[in-house]
Amino acid sequence: MKNFKPLIVLVTVLFALILAIPAVLVLPFADKAATGKLGESVSEAPKQETAATPSVSADASANVSVAVFRSAKKVIESVPLEDYLVGVVAAEMPADFNEEALKAQALTARTYIINRLMKKDTLGVPKGAQVTDTPMHQAYLSDDQLRQDWGKNYEWKKQKVLEAVRATSGQILTYEGKPINATFFSTSNGFTENSEDYWSGNIPYLRSVTSPWDKNSPKFNSQKVMSVREFESRLGVKIGTSKTIGKIVAKTEGKRVAKVDFNGKVLTGKDIREKLDLRSSDFSWERKGDNIVISTRGFGHGVGMSQYGANGMASEGKNYKDIVKYYYQGVEISSAANMLATITAQK
Repeated sequence: MKNFKPLIVLVTVLFALILAIPAVLVLPFADKAATGKLGESVSEAPKQETAATPSVSADASANVSVAVFRSAKKVIESVPLEDYLVGVVAAEMPADFNEEALKAQALTARTYIINRLMKKDTLGVPKGAQVTDTPMHQAYLSDDQLRQDWGKNYEWKKQKVLEAVRATSGQILTYEGKPINATFFSTSNGFTENSEDYWSGNIPYLRSVTSPWDKNSPKFNSQKVMSVREFESRLGVKIGTSKTIGKIVAKTEGKRVAKVDFNGKVLTGKDIREKLDLRSSDFSWERKGDNIVISTRGFGHGVGMSQYGANGMASEGKNYKDIVKYYYQGVEISSAANMLATITAQK
C-alpha cells in the first residue's frame, strides 16, 4: 500500500489544479464588469429584454404609473410609465425619424415625467391627475389613437417607437445629479436659445448652440399675412400709414428678436411671437398696402433640443447620447432606478 501513496498525492494535486484554473480565468473579467460606470450598462443591453433576463430598471418602471388627464374626454387615465413614454414619443416626434433621434426624444420624455413625479408637481392639472396630454406638459396619444392615426403603418411605427423607449430604459438626463428641465422644440433658425433669452432664469445646461441641420426642415421658413388693423390691435401699437413697423433694438445670442421699439413702446420678441401667433421669434416684416407680411425662420421657442436638428445629427451618424449632450450642455445620462424606487415608495 505504501507504493500507492505518491500516486494518490499526485492525482489529488492535479484535480485541485483543474478546479482552480476556471476560477483564475473568470475573476479578472468579473472584476472589470463590476466596476462599470453607472448608467452605461443599460445602453449595452439588448433592445428587448427576455423573460429570463429582466433588467432592474424595467422592474422599477413597471411599478410606476402616470395619472394622465385626457383633455378631450375630460377623464383621468392611469397609464404604466413605459406605455406613457411610447405615447409621448409618438405624439411629439414623427415615427419616421431616425432611431437615434427617437431615442433622444424618449430620454427627454422620461426625464420630464420622472422629474415631475419626484417633485409631486400638479401645476396646471385637475385634482387627481399628474400631467395632461397636451403640449403644456407633454403631448400624449393612446394606443387606440395611434392605431387610428397611423392606419396601415401602425405596426412598424409602433415597433420603432417602442424600441426607442426600450433602448433608453431606466435612463434620464441629469445636471449635477438632478433631473434637468429637458425642453425641446421642432425647428431652430440655425441656432438654439439661451434659456434667459426666452424665459426668466439662467439655466447652465440650456445654452445657445449652432444647429445647421434645421435648414432641411420643412418648417424652417414660413410666412403669415395679417391686416394692419389686426396687427395694431394684437400688439396694442399704432403704426398708421408709416412703412416703418417698429425698430428692432436688440437680438438674442440665438439670432432671434429680443426687443422691438414701437415709438417708445418696447415689446419683447417673445411677446410679439405669442400675440401674433408666430412660429418663431426670429421674424421680419414688411408692409404691403393695408397688410403686413411676416416672415419667420424656425418653429418653436428655440430652447433645448431641436427635433429636426436631432434627426439631422442622427442622419450623420451621431447616436442619441451625442445628440442630448450637444443640445444640453454639461449633462450626464444617469440611472433613474433610485428615483423610480422613491416614486413607488411615495404611493
